This record gives sequence, structure tokens and C-alpha cells, in this order.
Amino acid sequence: MEPKDLEKEIEEIKNRNKRVELDKKWETSGTRKICICILTYIVVIIYSYIVRNYDNIFLSSLVPVIGFTLSTLSLKFVRKIWEKNN
Repeated sequence: MEPKDLEKEIEEIKNRNKRVELDKKWETSGTRKICICILTYIVVIIYSYIVRNYDNIFLSSLVPVIGFTLSTLSLKFVRKIWEKNN
């Protein structure tokens, strides 16, 4: 292996490690946790209002799934802002 190839590979590993460290920091951040809580709460309120006249366990069971899914999908915007500050 040539020194140039070795240097390139080392640089790629360093860049990957930075991304992994940032991902780990985001996954454990308070910002992410608070955003998930708030967005899930909003979804629960809206969903409960929509299905309030139905007494169906299957509909009620969708609440946490929908809340969590929507909150994690919408966190990309929040993460970009968070990354600029970290």
C-alpha cells in the first residue's frame, strides 16, 4: 500500500469517527429527548381529539407509534440546528 493511499484511508476513518461521535452525541442529547416528548404529546392530543368517540383498543394503540414516528421524522430540521451549535 502506498503512503498516499494509507493517508487517504486514515483521513476517511477520521471523518467516519467524527460522524459516529456526532450521531452518538445527538442520540443522547437532551434536545432530542425534549423534542420527541413535545412532538409526541402534540400528536397524542390531536389523535385523541380525532378518535375520542371511538372505543377501539387498536386505534388507541396507534397513538405512541404515530407520535414517535412523526417526531423522529421531523427531527432532521432540529438536528441540523443542533449540529451547528455543537
